[in-house]
Amino acid sequence: MKTIDPKAVSTGQLHGYMLGAVTPRPIAFASTIDAEGNINLSPFSFFNVFSANPPIMIFSPARRGRDNTTKHTYENVLQVKEVVINIVNYDIVQQMSLSSTEYAQGVNEFEKAGLTPLASQTITPPRVAESPVQFECKVNEVISLGTQGGAGNLVICEVLKMHIDEAILDADGKIDPVKLDAVSRMGGNWYGRAKEGMFEVPKPLSTLGIGFDQLPKAVSTSKFLTGNDLAILANVEVLPEGAQAIATLEQEVAIAVQKHLMLGDTQGAWDTLLK
Repeated sequence: MKTIDPKAVSTGQLHGYMLGAVTPRPIAFASTIDAEGNINLSPFSFFNVFSANPPIMIFSPARRGRDNTTKHTYENVLQVKEVVINIVNYDIVQQMSLSSTEYAQGVNEFEKAGLTPLASQTITPPRVAESPVQFECKVNEVISLGTQGGAGNLVICEVLKMHIDEAILDADGKIDPVKLDAVSRMGGNWYGRAKEGMFEVPKPLSTLGIGFDQLPKAVSTSKFLTGNDLAILANVEVLPEGAQAIATLEQEVAIAVQKHLMLGDTQGAWDTLLK
């Protein structure tokens, strides 16, 4: 058996081992707002439920290991002590992944990831309309676990309001895990899915993906492509030359595009769109 002293390995190595072993982890898709009214949306897999009375959830936007900077979500909850925790299902997993791209402060990840902001009832940050379950929360406390890269920051949230899509309920009014089709984080690029087990989602570009707002209108408004399809197409650093000239997208072309995307061939998908 391999034995590891946490102090004898790098933070990155330790992070990889811990996240590879402690799985599956639920995902807090957190929408927050700063003091100037800028909205932020980002996923965190250091997350779970810790109490039902009072209803408490905790997630942790950790300090970045590579440069010890803090994340916008952490900075926002210190300014405005409110957050919506949105549950991620398979239908929005690629959009969720795209939103994790480190866009600059003030960039709206709802727009970049092609998700719909929905007004909350008790707090200021919006909900993700596409999420099947949404928790409006006040932030009771933020606890820093350290000052070095990789250190967590526990955001302790009290649920004020919960919204559930009735389509995921069973005959008894309980949440059906198959209908929910929630996804969870595994190690590396791997995710878990309630219906089909494990699947892989490559991490977003180290540079910035162009986002939904930069896709050709004929592509972004296509009734044949899913949000997941569009998120993969939007996770390119530069819009391919000639893409803005795409005026229409027929169903047979969309099907061909989806076949490339299912194989992880984003370049082939764009080449098909440009033919």
